[in-house]
Amino acid sequence: MDLLQRYADGSDGDNELPHESHMPTKDGCRIPSSPDSYDSQPMISLQGKSSAPHVDETSLALTAAVADRALHRPLDPSQHAVGFNPTYDQLWAPIYGPAHPYAKDGIAQGMRNHKMGFVEDASIHSFLFDEQYNTFHKYGYATDPSGLSYVGDLETLERNQALSVYNIPQQEQKRRRVGIKTAEAEEDGSSAAASAEASDPSVNNPASEEWLRQNRQSPWSGKKEVAQGELTEEQKKYAEEYAEKKAEKGRNGEGRGEKTDGMDKSTFHGKEEKDYQGRSWVSPPKDAKPSNEHCYIPKRWVHTWSGHTKGVAAIRFFPRHGHLLLSAGMDSKVKIWDVFNSGKCMRTYMGHSKAVRDISFSNDGTKFLSAGYDKNIKLWDTETGKVISTFTTGKIPYVVKLNPDDDKQHILLAGMSDKKIVQWDMNSGEITQEYDQHLGAVNTITFVDNNRRFVTSSDDKSLRVWEFGIPVVIKYISEPHMHSMPSISLHPNSNWLAAQSLDNQILIYSTKERFQLNKKKRFAGHIVAGYACQVNFSPDGRFVMSGDGEGKCWFWDWKSCKVFRTLKCHEGVCIGCQWHPLEQSKVATCGWDGMIKYWD
Repeated sequence: MDLLQRYADGSDGDNELPHESHMPTKDGCRIPSSPDSYDSQPMISLQGKSSAPHVDETSLALTAAVADRALHRPLDPSQHAVGFNPTYDQLWAPIYGPAHPYAKDGIAQGMRNHKMGFVEDASIHSFLFDEQYNTFHKYGYATDPSGLSYVGDLETLERNQALSVYNIPQQEQKRRRVGIKTAEAEEDGSSAAASAEASDPSVNNPASEEWLRQNRQSPWSGKKEVAQGELTEEQKKYAEEYAEKKAEKGRNGEGRGEKTDGMDKSTFHGKEEKDYQGRSWVSPPKDAKPSNEHCYIPKRWVHTWSGHTKGVAAIRFFPRHGHLLLSAGMDSKVKIWDVFNSGKCMRTYMGHSKAVRDISFSNDGTKFLSAGYDKNIKLWDTETGKVISTFTTGKIPYVVKLNPDDDKQHILLAGMSDKKIVQWDMNSGEITQEYDQHLGAVNTITFVDNNRRFVTSSDDKSLRVWEFGIPVVIKYISEPHMHSMPSISLHPNSNWLAAQSLDNQILIYSTKERFQLNKKKRFAGHIVAGYACQVNFSPDGRFVMSGDGEGKCWFWDWKSCKVFRTLKCHEGVCIGCQWHPLEQSKVATCGWDGMIKYWD
């Protein structure tokens, strides 16, 4: 109280007494202070002090409002970091976003992966799914996909100790083993031994060595050897025939080819194979001579040959005369047609089991080659329709060609799907040379330089020039702008090559020493990208012709490189075209619609 009194006397300047107006009064008079009574003491008010920093209450209120709003809004799925601890409701709240023009409910399609919201991806192994599925249908309970609980009949779950259908109890396993052994014992007639084992306690105990030693079985214990009896007469006969066929196939060198025995046959469709003078139907007419050397572009469609049931892959006129037309079909048949007289099919050659890819006549036309997707190359007799020989390497031949020299008509070259050019001697049936430098399937073989060299094109988008008989490339042409060239034709003057490029143009290369690209000559306008449409020349070399993917046949002028005429020939792809060797204004075309058309 003394201390308070000193404060009242004003001894301390920092603590002033309150004003008299603030002193308690009684009946309007100031109450005198008395040390003996609390009520008589004066009331002293002290000014408060705080050491806490100054706080802006307005900013605090705004911050709290923003935080409260953030705590109650759903999470943005595109957000990589969350600055607060979200609640369960926030984590599982539906996703909202800006209005989407194609979303009726205004939810952006990019913010969800399902019509009803966001679905989390989950996976379960097929074996585990089948296990729980079959367990539920058999016992009535299964494990929850989360693996933390069970669903279904919990009483059965406890009774079966949560076993699935793939977990057989030990008692069940033992019962099954005992049943199997009992059945085997009854079959073998060893019931006495089984009863002895039952009486011995050590034998019935699976933990004992005696039980393990007696119940050890080999993997072949369930199989019984069957004594081989003697073959019947019918079985012996069949075995002998099979062995004879196999030996014959090995002698012919056809072990790696597909089915050939008994398939080669031919049908003649003409009236008679020889005329009244004894001449064969293959013999050219004596009056077949060129009328003049000047060629003309055909204008009209004069005839159609329609015998193939599928598309026609290639056509070839009979050499030098053109009175017969050979065609290779995707129906695995080769047909030859009469051009001069009846205009009908003369003979059908059936020997391939798959589509025929390429055909090629010999110089005199008495024989021709056919290459099919059944991996076989067959040499046919044109007149009789018999197969003279068959060649195969086990790969698909894409192009076949005989050496054009008359003294080398027994030499066959074939471009294969395994990047090789294989050379056969048809007299001996042996492979005499392999040209293996290409990096893709070989598409064309063209002889140049008086048949001393040949040019090949491949799917590797390159041209390679070879010396005949020497497997070394003497010229390699490959440029970054080059495309694959599935068809090449030699100009009648033998100085130029026309190559069908898959970038919808025909390129011209010289056959001289350098084999350069002639940049001044380029034939375009047709569409051949993706199709191996054949390119050809007129016999006088004045025109270049080619089919295209839209069924048209295009004619260009050799000198000016301008389009001379376009004919709509086929409904599908016009894959092949050939100029008649004698009649200068006639052209044959073939397409994937199965038709061969003749134009004049």
